[in-house]
Amino acid sequence: MKLGEFNELTLDRFTSVGAYLHDEEGNDVLLPKKYLSDDLMEGETISVFVYRDSEDRLVATTEIPKIRLNGFAYLYIKDTTPFGAFADWGLEKDLLIPFKEQGVKLEEGKSYFVCLLLDESTNRLYGSTKIDKHLKPCSEELPVNSRVDLLILNQSDLGYKVIVNDQYSGLIYHNDVSKILKPGQEMDGYVSKVREDGKLDIRLEESGYGKIDDASSRLLSLLQRKGHLQINDKSDPDDIRETVGMSKKTFKQAAGALYKKKLIRFTDSGMDYIGN
Repeated sequence: MKLGEFNELTLDRFTSVGAYLHDEEGNDVLLPKKYLSDDLMEGETISVFVYRDSEDRLVATTEIPKIRLNGFAYLYIKDTTPFGAFADWGLEKDLLIPFKEQGVKLEEGKSYFVCLLLDESTNRLYGSTKIDKHLKPCSEELPVNSRVDLLILNQSDLGYKVIVNDQYSGLIYHNDVSKILKPGQEMDGYVSKVREDGKLDIRLEESGYGKIDDASSRLLSLLQRKGHLQINDKSDPDDIRETVGMSKKTFKQAAGALYKKKLIRFTDSGMDYIGN
């Protein structure tokens, strides 16, 4: 039975306080009564998240936590004490972040990036804000343009630091950012390069023809709705980002593709849709 993860368990028996579930090795855990639905039956297999309750007992829940074992999330700090801070991770019992696991002193009412870990000596879950310590170098084959899951960390001089696929460190360079990114934001991204140190260069749009086709479609759809846009290839990059959510380079490629198809025309004040 795995703490901090979802387990597929079999409903063994009902009691006055809930139902006991067991795994293939015969270990059992209580699913409290408030999580039971009327249609559950003995022998049925259900998916539950296993952790420890306020009395340090193993307990199952059908609630979905904001973070899973060895994963990362942007969590709100509900309380601080001399021995640690307590974060809201979406479950009834708050997640303890021990003082020794705090990269900076955590403050109540603020949110921080947290990694969920298991202390194997005590079999207890805990949080850590020492994020870099728990990210690993990428050793798998990730071809250029591979789609990946991103968690936005923070902004640096080079761009935005991100967590890739809940395990790797990545960076989106400033010139590849076409919209405002916020800490804790989740989105898709695309691999641009796997560096020798195992860190990843990431883009928010596919590179090459796939990227151009997607950008052209979005630009065409916007022009069909509005008829005219007050930007063209001579416009300020910030104005382009604000109007169509693209970098100037991507916009020029997309607009050029539409111009070749005779769907648009450029004017002194911007561009017009002229297609059918």
